[in-house]
Amino acid sequence: MGVFNIKRVDRLVALSVLGSLLTVWLVLTGFDAVTQFLRQLGNVGKHGYTVTDATVYVLVTFPRRAYEMFGNAALIGGLLGLGGLAGSGELTALRAAGLSRLRIAGSAAGVVAVLIAGVVILGETVAPWGDQQAQAMQLRVRSGNLGLGDGSGLWARDGNDIINARGTSLKEHDGVSEVQLSDVRVFTFTPDGRLKRFRLAQGATHDGRQWILHGVRSTTLDAQGTHSTTAANESWPSSLNPQVLAQSVVQPQYLSMRDLRRNMSYLESNGESPGSYAVAFWGRALYPLNVLVLVLCAMPFAFGTLRSGGMGKRLFIGMLLAIGWYFMQQAMVNFGTVYGLPPLLANLLPAVLLACLAWTYFRRRV
Repeated sequence: MGVFNIKRVDRLVALSVLGSLLTVWLVLTGFDAVTQFLRQLGNVGKHGYTVTDATVYVLVTFPRRAYEMFGNAALIGGLLGLGGLAGSGELTALRAAGLSRLRIAGSAAGVVAVLIAGVVILGETVAPWGDQQAQAMQLRVRSGNLGLGDGSGLWARDGNDIINARGTSLKEHDGVSEVQLSDVRVFTFTPDGRLKRFRLAQGATHDGRQWILHGVRSTTLDAQGTHSTTAANESWPSSLNPQVLAQSVVQPQYLSMRDLRRNMSYLESNGESPGSYAVAFWGRALYPLNVLVLVLCAMPFAFGTLRSGGMGKRLFIGMLLAIGWYFMQQAMVNFGTVYGLPPLLANLLPAVLLACLAWTYFRRRV
């Protein structure tokens, strides 16, 4: 078979898989978006939240939903694409022409790899931005005195205080997510609007009873001038609700790798475990590998029993594989968290296991 024919084969397989993948991707993402829109309608009327806001919320989170659904779409779309070729006899003709299973699966994985490059860029740029906008909208619904500014962090009004926290992160403590503020600025004004006190703190945490500022420099302004003091820790009588703040923080899995790395560095510099941020970071870093391995492991079904089955059977097999992969990956990550397994290894083991199974199949059945 010449180069021209090989290119025609690649085009045949790629177009079949691409058409099925894009269709499944659109259906899965669209269904998830519609479901979320119906949920958002329940917030209409709270703190001025409108149907337009609900629509904007769904639109700005659509890139993230597309990112999350791509893996399942690639799996099911790959099965449907190659399954369609198998059902029409074209897959059998390709095998009879001398193409190996691995060669055909490689053509299918190739188009997935090209799409993954675009999906990764989407997941590192537009998707995190959209989630930050969505969280700002949700924060307004939950509390009328809180807000998120573009590039300026969290803003809140607490009596005569105006609060700005440049960074917010979550940490796990006894199985409970707690919010941690960093680079905190507290502006205290008099009733007539004059600045009376300014506090700059490296961070702030809630101990269950009250807020504590860490690494504080406080400057007071009065008729005699300005007076500055420093303290390692200082109690902060603020009415900020830590539960509301925790819900407003963008979840680690929705952050870009750059933001995840920044939060990990902050926690590590304070002698704390990066926890869920490290798990999310390595999950994002290994995302392309996980998707490609999952697609390759699904290919044997296209060469086997799917030749005699219809679309329903292919969809059923695809969903079983997707669900099985999800639970296996989550179980391994949770196992690693409990027993102190490095997050990189915990995220890598499921992909390595599936890759070994796929390699064994293609090696035995050329």
